[in-house]
Amino acid sequence: MPPNSTQEKCIEPSEATMEKLVPPQAAPREYKIVYRNIITFGYGHLAAMYGLYLAVTAACWSTIFFNYILFVLAAIGVTAGAHRLWTHRAYKAKMPLQIILMVMNTLAFQNTAIDWVRDHRMHHRYSDTDADPHNATRGFFYSHVGWLLVRKHEEVKKRGQFIDMSDIYANPVLRFQKKYALPFIGSVCYLLPTIIPMYFWGETLNVAWHMCLFRYVMNLHITFLVNSAAHLWGYKPYDEHIQPVQNEAVSFIAFGEGFHNYHHVYPWDYRTAELGNNKLNVSTLFIDFFAKIGWAYDLKTVPQNIIDARAERTGDGTDLWGRRKDN
Repeated sequence: MPPNSTQEKCIEPSEATMEKLVPPQAAPREYKIVYRNIITFGYGHLAAMYGLYLAVTAACWSTIFFNYILFVLAAIGVTAGAHRLWTHRAYKAKMPLQIILMVMNTLAFQNTAIDWVRDHRMHHRYSDTDADPHNATRGFFYSHVGWLLVRKHEEVKKRGQFIDMSDIYANPVLRFQKKYALPFIGSVCYLLPTIIPMYFWGETLNVAWHMCLFRYVMNLHITFLVNSAAHLWGYKPYDEHIQPVQNEAVSFIAFGEGFHNYHHVYPWDYRTAELGNNKLNVSTLFIDFFAKIGWAYDLKTVPQNIIDARAERTGDGTDLWGRRKDN
């Protein structure tokens, strides 16, 4: 080192020095539009609408049924895979089940699972503030899809470094998906679902491609409803002081993910709902099946007495189905 010189120390930023974000919070901001996303989302939705038109008019029943099966598999790849297994570590899965869930998650294509987990862990840590990637305080459209059409808020960028992702980066299954994202996602989500109907039952390219996009866009909106509707409209039996709500309609179409007030109070519960609410919670039934054959294990739940005590202390006076307890 030259004489009389000093070496500057690299000081790691600390979250303790930052302003505490208390939900609901949304400071004034400038929206920087991502035009590439506007174009791709615009095309995807127009193509999906045409796919719906073809489904109604062309009576392509084999292709409709095929895409419905893919729709269910993709949804569970998000709910039981990216969400309950990898984000919240609500249960553990042996390698075969992890591979199955990774392929199913790839079929949904909501970025790679690594990206999905990072965003969702931020959503829980900073829920309904500017460090929440899809801050519901900004309204339905922003939390539903608008957040994907603009640049990330600066708070998301600054505080993302405080999210522990070491377990995710250590997972070889998720590293594989990330490393080969472009060819793997392109093949699993788009190419194969288009080619299979054409090869096996002579579907036209026009119908196969547009039905594929209809299925894909529907999967997106189901997940988006958990970010938007399940933070805006519903009841709060477990904690009336937070924005997430119980929304039965979302639970029905999102395979059990709409019991959101419970989930934000107890994010580590593999059921994401009291007692599983299995009438609407297909993802819980999926995990339960693999637990029976030994591929899923260490399923985390919350004791009923703890649930009842929390509901009594901070809930809005409704039961898990939204009925007034005093009725």
